[in-house]
Amino acid sequence: MKTIVMYNSQTGFTERYAKWIAEETGADCVSFAEGKNRDLQKFDAIVFGGWAKAGTITKLPWLKEQMRKQPNKKYIAFCVGASPIDNPDVKTAMQNLFTEEEHKLVQVFYCPGGINYEKMTPATYLIMKVFAKMMQSKKGQEEAGAMLSSSYDISDKKYIAPIIACLEEAAG
Repeated sequence: MKTIVMYNSQTGFTERYAKWIAEETGADCVSFAEGKNRDLQKFDAIVFGGWAKAGTITKLPWLKEQMRKQPNKKYIAFCVGASPIDNPDVKTAMQNLFTEEEHKLVQVFYCPGGINYEKMTPATYLIMKVFAKMMQSKKGQEEAGAMLSSSYDISDKKYIAPIIACLEEAAG
């Protein structure tokens, strides 16, 4: 099965996961900027990764458009965020990214990444710092706010295992 892994990464966590997936599967791997206008007809599967931002995955409308144009392909979306994988909000957020009809075409996965303030754009840096302060002052959220206040990395190659299994199952 010919597969492409496309990713949109700001601080490197999503790129790392995309490259791990491509290495394990032999898939082509390109950044969103490189691949957004590429002819995807020759691919049987499209794996798309983006980072979590305001309750969605960056560049998700592009993937949804591909799903509308070419519904007979295998689609996998993965979201990389700062939350640990066992955060109860993660499952809900992943479910809400797609409509019921879209969920029939795509499988969605979450991969914990982290925060790298040094690589953020100034606007994202400011938003994240304000959000961390807000969380620290919220009763019951102090620990999460403290975690968000500095850079950290909780990414791990083990989190791509369900994505690899999904691709292997589709390949038959």
